[in-house]
Amino acid sequence: MTTPPQMPAIRVAMMPKDTNAHGTIFGGVILSYIDQAGAFAARAFGAPKVVTVSMKEVQFRQPVYVGDIVSFYTDVERLGNTSITVRVTVRAERYRSPGSDVLVTDAEVVYVGVDENFNKVPIRRPADPA
Repeated sequence: MTTPPQMPAIRVAMMPKDTNAHGTIFGGVILSYIDQAGAFAARAFGAPKVVTVSMKEVQFRQPVYVGDIVSFYTDVERLGNTSITVRVTVRAERYRSPGSDVLVTDAEVVYVGVDENFNKVPIRRPADPA
């Protein structure tokens, strides 16, 4: 029996508005989606809001082009009392070569759970009652 493929937290078609002067997608656009995807994963642990504390080294391995379908996959790596660390992996399916999938980058993003007044709140462990 095979394991089903992991579902991405976000999938986005890259558009011309996201390009830089070199004709590729701005790195900042990719960083923004990394932050969003990681926050979706972090919020599943019960904090009403999460804020980004850090994004560790992001090294772009492949460019992203207009028309590429970019998928952002998440894995929770660590849970602290008020923080959660999420690994976000970014892959692009090439527009000009459907089915061709390349690793774009990955990042470790740390979030802290906060309440409506931005005070830290505990992160719920998966075994904790809702």
